[in-house]
Amino acid sequence: MKRKPTILGTALANFSRAVKILEGEVPKEVLLKIRQCKERIELSLSPQLSDGKIHVFKAFVVRHSEALGPSKGGIRVSPTVTMDDVTGLAMEMTWKCALIGVPFGGGKSGIVADISKFTEEDKEVLVRSFARNAHRHVGPLVYVPAPDMGTNEADMGHVKDALSFSAGAATTQGCYVTGKPIMLGGIPGRKEATGRGVVMCVLQAFQEMGIEPGKATAIVQGTGNVGGVTIKALGEAGVKVVGASDIRRAVYNPAGLDVAALLQHESVTRSVVGFAGGQSVGGAELLELPCDALVPAAAASQINAGNAGRIQAKLIVEGANSPTTPEADEILVARGIRVVPDILANAGGVFVSYLEYTQETQQEQMSAEEVNRRLAARMAERYAQVSGLAREMRMPMREAAMYLAMKNVCLAVMARGMLP
Repeated sequence: MKRKPTILGTALANFSRAVKILEGEVPKEVLLKIRQCKERIELSLSPQLSDGKIHVFKAFVVRHSEALGPSKGGIRVSPTVTMDDVTGLAMEMTWKCALIGVPFGGGKSGIVADISKFTEEDKEVLVRSFARNAHRHVGPLVYVPAPDMGTNEADMGHVKDALSFSAGAATTQGCYVTGKPIMLGGIPGRKEATGRGVVMCVLQAFQEMGIEPGKATAIVQGTGNVGGVTIKALGEAGVKVVGASDIRRAVYNPAGLDVAALLQHESVTRSVVGFAGGQSVGGAELLELPCDALVPAAAASQINAGNAGRIQAKLIVEGANSPTTPEADEILVARGIRVVPDILANAGGVFVSYLEYTQETQQEQMSAEEVNRRLAARMAERYAQVSGLAREMRMPMREAAMYLAMKNVCLAVMARGMLP
């Protein structure tokens, strides 16, 4: 019986492919070292919720690497998140940070909870409980969390407040968490950065492929923070968004969806279900409908061996983490479908998190214009680097991105030395 694809399995498969390219350039023991996690921790949270009862939740913190700097990665809250999921995501964050050129290693954390059944007050209690219990593992020189699936900027504000309160201080000394509200030291444009970076990759790929944005079509899986911003930014760039989905259902209109109306409908109903501007289709079906660019911006392993042969997009730009399985990658490459990998396509978020980190560390403030200018410049530079190497070495963009990222981490390890 074939095993179900996993985030960790995908991360390890991507690593193994890149190792074959790097083996002649760096010592094998260095490659072995960067495969291992620095630290994997399991916590038990026991907050008292609004029903007056003590509830027990599992939580995980994984620091994959600190070769380039403190570990960086979001807090994921999901009823199905596992230690292996968090490990795979932390590993991918190491490569993402190394590729986009920020001085961080990869980290991630997860809380096993179904927040769809929580009140806002109970969610705050849970997040604060995580911050108090994880305080020894969080810090500007250790691990700096951020929002991820199931968390948002309000949650990051609660993390910062819980940590500063525990220290008996008005604020944290240095940047303990990014993606915070601007009033608490956050940075303009952080919430939109991942989606904007995705669209920048779409437009650069279109340019290389000879596709005019004004004549192009796109499908976006997901209407959350990344997907919603991607839909809006694609519309602003003149790209016709013909399909969009959430966790429940999808809408499709080959003539183009009214992006503003769709996002307004979703903001009110929390779903695309019932949107009058398109026909209702299944979420899985949407991925296989014709378009120029497909942006999976939801969960992992959405493009797999079962559907990769039916994908009709010319281009896939990964807004989510690990949305394409290794088996699907092989099918897509054989079919000539270009894939812009997640460690490049959705790296805009961690790049702007780095700007937030430097802003708080140096007690400065950045404008939205400066943030967006620096984001656009960095995404363009790194896309060109990955795309150029892929052409030069006749390899898919994922392998080129992994090669560059892993080589940077290897060089950092060798510069530090193998001890302790």
